[in-house]
Amino acid sequence: MANWDFLKKIPFFQELSDRDLAVIGDLTIMRNYSKDTVIFMEAQQGEGFYYVQSGKVKILHTSLEGQEHIVHIVGPGEVFAEVLLFQRRGYPATAVALEDSKIGMIKNYDLEQAVLRYPQLALQLIKILSQKLLQAQQKITTLAFSDTSARTTENLIQLARQYGRQTEQGVEIDLSMTRQELANLVGTSRETVTRVLSALKKSKMIDLVDHKIIILAWDKLLHR
Repeated sequence: MANWDFLKKIPFFQELSDRDLAVIGDLTIMRNYSKDTVIFMEAQQGEGFYYVQSGKVKILHTSLEGQEHIVHIVGPGEVFAEVLLFQRRGYPATAVALEDSKIGMIKNYDLEQAVLRYPQLALQLIKILSQKLLQAQQKITTLAFSDTSARTTENLIQLARQYGRQTEQGVEIDLSMTRQELANLVGTSRETVTRVLSALKKSKMIDLVDHKIIILAWDKLLHR
């Protein structure tokens, strides 16, 4: 069972009344996942709709050669695997806990009945799917037309917007991500990402402290 008070903070459910949120909360199965634990595998039969209460999850594809490509990172209040609602198929990607996480899962059938009962959920679902489609199109454009330096910079800006927190030094990306995982998100090698980060640090646009990335010159990085 989920804390329905937290459900209010999730855009997908924010239009529901407290009473209706309590019903959704009763449908939720809460699970704790340690860092690097697989939540579900690509092509595994779809079981449910997920949301993050705490922690972060990486959504990824793995090539035949075993190379990982991170499609998206999901944080608190965000949902994933929503694409399988009203469909009977396998998960289109793998989900892995990027850090220790608390995840809510609602079985597809239960949520589908809720969507039919509460039309406002259908509207929120359309909004979420449209937003993720736009993000996918933007990522394809970036991969096709930007070099690795520009892609790395764009991903740092996006991560800072989603998970940045203001510190005395600058905007710290509050994300437990290795250089290899950042490279998998950018779509390049770890060595290339390391070179780009070193160049950005030398230009005093970012700083690297204890595996954390701190953006020192936001405007300069934004217009690089």
